Amino acid sequence: MRTSNHLIGFLNFLTFLLSIPILGGGIWLSSRANNTDCMKFLQWPIIIIGVAIMVVSLAGFAGACYRNNFLMYLYLWAMFFIIAALIGFVIFAYAVTDKGSGRPVMNRAYLDYSLQDYSGWLADRVSSESYWSKISSCIRDSHVCSRMRRTFEGVPESDELFYRRKLSPIQEQGFQWS
Repeated sequence: MRTSNHLIGFLNFLTFLLSIPILGGGIWLSSRANNTDCMKFLQWPIIIIGVAIMVVSLAGFAGACYRNNFLMYLYLWAMFFIIAALIGFVIFAYAVTDKGSGRPVMNRAYLDYSLQDYSGWLADRVSSESYWSKISSCIRDSHVCSRMRRTFEGVPESDELFYRRKLSPIQEQGFQWS
């Protein structure tokens, strides 16, 4: 029993240490969030995740090291809900993106994706003007389109060469919806 408490304490101490950069990243994003909608969207989930990991790992660490049953029960229930939430999120993400796979298009090296292939909820959300403005803001802020541009000895790439180029799914969507 003593070895298992030490192991749980050690693992929770490591997760506590790993939560510090996550929380720091969220705080760093909040200091820069006035620049873009994309960063504003990400800052609070990252801060909440960092704080949650920190609190749960502290409860597990203290419960294991001081053999406090209340903290261990709190730790176990919190871990149960966190794991259940993650499983629920994975199932949800799979359900809304299940049918969304690209189709080959003649004379194009990249795949063609259609918004109608995805679930009704996701298609409605992406095509909504308020959400699309946030999504397109993130795409613009990441400079995906400008990084796709290529020149050869100062001459811009032709359309035909562009269409034959292998693009990532993000680049394909940015190109098709812009």
